[in-house]
Amino acid sequence: MIPLVLISAVVLGIAFLVYASYNVSSNVYVNAFCRAKTTRKVVALTFDDGPHGENTEAVLDLLSAKKVPAAFFCIGSKAETQPDVVRRMVRDGHLVGNHSYSHSAKFPVFDVDRMVADIAKCNEVLEEITEEKVLFFRPPFGVTNPLLKKALKSFEFDVVGWSVRSYDARAGETVESVVERITKRIEPGSVILLHDRLDDSEEILRRVLQWLADNEYEVERADRLLGLPSVED
Repeated sequence: MIPLVLISAVVLGIAFLVYASYNVSSNVYVNAFCRAKTTRKVVALTFDDGPHGENTEAVLDLLSAKKVPAAFFCIGSKAETQPDVVRRMVRDGHLVGNHSYSHSAKFPVFDVDRMVADIAKCNEVLEEITEEKVLFFRPPFGVTNPLLKKALKSFEFDVVGWSVRSYDARAGETVESVVERITKRIEPGSVILLHDRLDDSEEILRRVLQWLADNEYEVERADRLLGLPSVED
C-alpha cells in the first residue's frame, strides 16, 4: 500500500505544477512583470488577441478621446491582415507587444523549435509593420512552462503579465459582471488584462475608465509603470 504521506506529496506536487503553469505571476518558469510596487494610484491597461478591425478601432478611438495610453499584445496572424490598425496603435503612442503568431490552443505544448518559430514569425510581422523592435511578450493564455522558458532564451523580451484578469472573453459574461470583477481587484500598481476583439470591448473600457477617474486613478503605459526599457529609451 502506498503511504498516505507519499500520495499527498504527489498530489501537492501536481497542484503546484498546475498553479505554476497557469498563473503567469507565479514566476516559476518565466520572470513576468505583473504589477508595480507603488502606493501611487496608478494602473496600466493592456489588451490581448487583437487587432480586430472595428472593435479595436473603437477601443483606440476611446483611448484617444480620453488621452489614455495602453499596451496591445497582438497576434501576428491578425496583425498581418490589419497592418493599418497596428500602425495606428504606435502612432497613438501605445505599446505593441508579441502575443505569438498563431495563438494556437496547442501553443503551450508546441515543441521548443516550433514555439520559437511561432514567436519569431510574430516578431517579423510586427517589426515590419511598426518599423520598431518588439521588446515585450505575453504568453498565449498566460501559460508558462519549461518549454516556453527554453524558447524565450532565443529572444530578448521582457515578459508582461497582469495582476487583474477581467475574464471578459468568457462565455456568458455581462459588461456589468466584468467591470465589477475588474474594479474590485484594482489597487495601486495594477496591470489590467482586457481584450480588444470583443463587441463589448469599448463599453467595458469606457466604464473602467470612468471608475478610475471617479476614484482618482491615473493610467500609465505598462512599460513605464513597470519601469521597463522601451523603444523610446
